[in-house]
Amino acid sequence: MTLASRLIVGLCAFALALTGAAPARASVRIKDIAGLQGVRDNQLVGYGLVIGLQGTGDSVRNSPFTGQALQSMLDRLGVNVRNSALRTRNVAAVIVTADLPAFAGRGSRIDVSVASMGDATSLLGGTLVVTSLLAADGQTYALAQGRLNVSGFSAQGEAERLTQGVTTAARIPGGALVERQIPDQLSTLHVLSLELRNPDFVTAERVAGAINAFTRDRYKSTVAFALDHRTISLTRPPNMSTARFIAEIERLELEPDSPARVVVDERTGTVVIGRDVKISTVAVTHGNLTVRVTETPMVSQPEPLSNGQTVVVPRTQIEAQQGNGRLAIINGANLHTLVRGLNQIGLKPAGIIAILQAIKTAGALQADLVVQ
Repeated sequence: MTLASRLIVGLCAFALALTGAAPARASVRIKDIAGLQGVRDNQLVGYGLVIGLQGTGDSVRNSPFTGQALQSMLDRLGVNVRNSALRTRNVAAVIVTADLPAFAGRGSRIDVSVASMGDATSLLGGTLVVTSLLAADGQTYALAQGRLNVSGFSAQGEAERLTQGVTTAARIPGGALVERQIPDQLSTLHVLSLELRNPDFVTAERVAGAINAFTRDRYKSTVAFALDHRTISLTRPPNMSTARFIAEIERLELEPDSPARVVVDERTGTVVIGRDVKISTVAVTHGNLTVRVTETPMVSQPEPLSNGQTVVVPRTQIEAQQGNGRLAIINGANLHTLVRGLNQIGLKPAGIIAILQAIKTAGALQADLVVQ
């Protein structure tokens, strides 16, 4: 079975699972499709030094900032090296990044990522010296320190070098200690906002309707109102904490709506067709064109006892073959019918992508075509 056949069969099986086994859409929780506005991570960044490398660190000549940072660190520790020439290769300058979760309190730990800045060849075996992590306001929110976990490795001999993965980037699980907490104003808010991860007017109205149906039964009032295709406004009931109210809302289930969309990736030949994609009746034919260029150079020798020279004469042969195209009628009232119609033509993934683009140009594809 060819790659195209396996792709089409897989799409057919997926379509049958959607259309035959589950006639209705699966319900999802509100917490899986929406999040509370303002509750997000905050990016932290810092500049630090990694020590303990086995001669794979920065060279001071090519990375002068490493020498400056090392000198400043030793000055803070009471070691005077201002008039000394630093030639160490066991130190590397790195950028340290981390995401500070919402509501992270003082003393909690977060993961950090470390990446080399200079000409270090490997961070394997290194240890990050205490580094301040700053937010966008310039304040220090965490301190990072610890032994690096490098996923790759590098080995070098006299005539060959083997490298797997990236040895100039690493992670430190739980390597940063939160020292400053972001001010929390969520508990004092009376009006909250939910934001859909995939904005859609129909889904926004369904979310508001599901919340109001729950609050009418429990609190005898409606609290949700869809402001636009992304935001749903919530009014917190009196005498109830924000955390408990959000927890009750996030457990509610509904059937979200999604636009009809076809996503194709021309680099990998991947085609993803949404459930609501439909195609008007069209006739499609596709023929494969193959052009083959063959170079067979010949050696031309002069006659005996002549003054000629032996030369190489180029010889090129070009052949073009075009396969017979199959004419097929495609009418996709649902995903199963659409995939079955494409399967009748028997194309490779690249051919399916070309046909979908042509159908979209003809105005018969009733969906958005996204080409990555």
